[in-house]
Amino acid sequence: MNIQDTVFSQRSVMLSDSEPVSNRMACPLYVCFLKELKCYLFSNSLSKKREDRMIKSMTAFGRTEKTFGERTYTVEIRCLNHRYCDIRVHMPPQLTPLEERVKKLVATRISRGRVEIAVAVRHTSLAPPKIEVNVPLAKSYYEALCGLSDALGIRENVGIQTVLDMKGIITVTEPEEDIEKVWTTLLACLEEALQAVNSMRASEGKAICDDFQKRLGPVENGLSQIEESAAHVVSDYQNRLKEQIARLTDGVVELDPDRLAQEVALLCAKSDVTEEVVRAKSHLKQFRSMIESDSPVGRSLDFLLQELNREVNTIGSKVGDARLSQIVVTLKSELEKIREQVQNVE
Repeated sequence: MNIQDTVFSQRSVMLSDSEPVSNRMACPLYVCFLKELKCYLFSNSLSKKREDRMIKSMTAFGRTEKTFGERTYTVEIRCLNHRYCDIRVHMPPQLTPLEERVKKLVATRISRGRVEIAVAVRHTSLAPPKIEVNVPLAKSYYEALCGLSDALGIRENVGIQTVLDMKGIITVTEPEEDIEKVWTTLLACLEEALQAVNSMRASEGKAICDDFQKRLGPVENGLSQIEESAAHVVSDYQNRLKEQIARLTDGVVELDPDRLAQEVALLCAKSDVTEEVVRAKSHLKQFRSMIESDSPVGRSLDFLLQELNREVNTIGSKVGDARLSQIVVTLKSELEKIREQVQNVE
């Protein structure tokens, strides 16, 4: 039994609906019931908002088929990765006037990616097409062919099949469609197919977001380790420099403290990664904020990853410690995996 069933069962035991409102409001159990119900509704509202605020994938598929009267409409929508929003519609010639409406509708639901929309109409009870014969044109063809036969001395009668083979003699016209009525029925199919597409896009988007969260953790930890190591750079360089000089001079040369401090300061300035780490962490914070948005953020995420890679590459060129270099390699590996997933985000 869920909380909603629980609170309502408690409510039924507490007081009967026949009691005065003032008595019910004064009952402690009733007050508790109202608090429980308020918390339940509030938590459901927050959960729904969290579901709505989620990135979406660009890959999805939706299909619907509906019968209206004597026609069965089939709509298939296929979404693929693309840098821009590219909507393509394939439908029967008689429905061509509706193509722009279909594109505008889809553009309100999908902001990025290549969208292939296929519309098919099957008539369950076909009305006979209207066939028209252009008799004056047929007569003109016949007379012209007969005249040509006489002029060339060809003794062969011009048959009906020869005339029928001429262009424009017979015109076949399909029954006229009430385009507004067709749009009303087609719209219902499109809405259902789009709902299926967006449901799949949201589901895949959640999986991508979970993968992002899993991979961002190691990146943040790696940056924190580099930041902690940067605090000991001065003392590490100073000790290392002293050891190298002592080894080369066998300890017979006395070091000038000021000169040593200058050399250490110069080396530290060249290897200081504080700015890069701060910027990288800022980019990660923006990245986390964006993946919780329901807006199309794929391009922005791609840009942030480029900036993150630039900062990590700079860090890699500055650090000289083998352990830190290994951390940089791990960061690059995780960022590359994230970049591959970003290509699927709307």
